[in-house]
Amino acid sequence: MGRWDGPALVVARSLVGSVLTTESAVGRTSVLITEVEAYGGSDDPASHAFRGRTPRNAPMFGPGGTIYVYRSYGLHWCLNIVTGGVDDPQAVLIRAGLPREGRELMEQRRGRTDHLADGPGKMTTALGIDNAIDGMDLEALAMVSIDRPGVQADCEWKRRVGLTRAADRLWRCVLVVKG
Repeated sequence: MGRWDGPALVVARSLVGSVLTTESAVGRTSVLITEVEAYGGSDDPASHAFRGRTPRNAPMFGPGGTIYVYRSYGLHWCLNIVTGGVDDPQAVLIRAGLPREGRELMEQRRGRTDHLADGPGKMTTALGIDNAIDGMDLEALAMVSIDRPGVQADCEWKRRVGLTRAADRLWRCVLVVKG
C-alpha cells in the first residue's frame, strides 16, 4: 500500500494540517491545508466517478497519489488526490488553505490581498496549479508536494459544499483552530 492509498475519509483526515507547496520559475508558494472533502467513487453519487470512467475523470481510476484536476463551472481548477487505488476511484478535493510562503506571488496571481486560498479555485490560482498536472503522480512531481505532519491536526466533519447528491454526508474535514 502506497503513501496515498486508503479510504478517502482516512486520507482526507490526514491531509488537514499538511503543507501544500508549489515551485515554479517565478517562485515558491505554500499553504497550510485547512479544508478538504472526501469522495467515495463508485459508492458516492456526488463523485465524478460514480457513473464510471470518462476521459475527464480517468485519473480517478489510477493508483493512489494520482492527481486529478478538473475545471469547476468552466472557471476554476480544482485539485484532488486519488486515494482508492487502481479502479477504486476515491479521491480527496483540497478545498482551502492558509498562505505560508510566497504571499506576494499569491496576491499577484489572484489580483488581490485577501481571500487568497479560502476556496478550491482561489487556492489553485494562488498556487499556480492548473490542468497541466492532471493525471500525474504526486510523488514524481518536483513542482507540487504535500508534506504531511507526524501528528494529526484537530478537524471537524461537516457536510460537503455545493452538492445536490449525497449532500447529507459529513465528508468535509475542516481544521479546528484553537485559541
